Amino acid sequence: MTTGLSPLEQLIDLLDLERIEQDIFRGKQPTESLQRVFGGQVAGQALVAAGRTVPADRPVHSLHAYFLRPGDPSLPIVYEVDRIRDGRSFTTRRVVGVQHGRAIFNLQASFQLVEDGMTHETAMPDVPGPEGLLTLSERMEPYADEMGGWYTRPRPIDVRYVDDPPRIAKDRGTREPRSRVWMRADGRLPDDPLLHVCAVTFASDMTLLDSTLLAHGRAWGTGDVMGASLDHAMWFHREFRADEWWLYDQDSPWTGHNRGLSRGSIYTRDGHLAVSVVQEGLLRTPRS
Repeated sequence: MTTGLSPLEQLIDLLDLERIEQDIFRGKQPTESLQRVFGGQVAGQALVAAGRTVPADRPVHSLHAYFLRPGDPSLPIVYEVDRIRDGRSFTTRRVVGVQHGRAIFNLQASFQLVEDGMTHETAMPDVPGPEGLLTLSERMEPYADEMGGWYTRPRPIDVRYVDDPPRIAKDRGTREPRSRVWMRADGRLPDDPLLHVCAVTFASDMTLLDSTLLAHGRAWGTGDVMGASLDHAMWFHREFRADEWWLYDQDSPWTGHNRGLSRGSIYTRDGHLAVSVVQEGLLRTPRS
């Protein structure tokens, strides 16, 4: 990935895949040192690959993905797109992310010609707005030396917790498994609807499993839990801009068998439900 760019410019570059053959794309890796590839990156890149084989008048309305193997952050990821169906209203694509000759990720996405119909939506929770909240770096300054500085490093997404992040909640005791976070791209994005959808797909994996930890008084990077995304599903309900504030309301109805389930609802600043998310993650504790 090109150096000397801002974190948001690096994300845009990360989502700008190279077409190496018909329906085959190659995705870059970030320059930072990681043990494995971030799940939101793979999901976002795979959705870019799928979207570039679909007419622009058919936005994505759902995706279902499985994380099969840990990605190698030292190598690019090749995305192979299978054009499963091109119907009158719906288009379906399957994408497989490949490294070392093996599938590490599988995504199926459905795109729909925009149609009119019945509408209803749940109301957005009544929470403080983002302007009065601390940024993640400011909130986590007391923990700046933990996790190799991950808590306070520059990032492409501005993240502002309404409630305590798991690391702070751990020090204060357990509480209900719910986490509400304001997010937006930290800067202006180009006017490409697919890029905005893929940026939110990238960000949707950043905090979703937090809610599984809160009821158990555990936190990432403290040695008392190891987590990884297992599968991820999203439903896109309306157009939105990823560089405008959106509220990510997340909760966990269940944990067990070293797994945890999280649900998320993404609302635009004016209160409309834009995206629904569900994820199951691996949660292993030292005694497991």
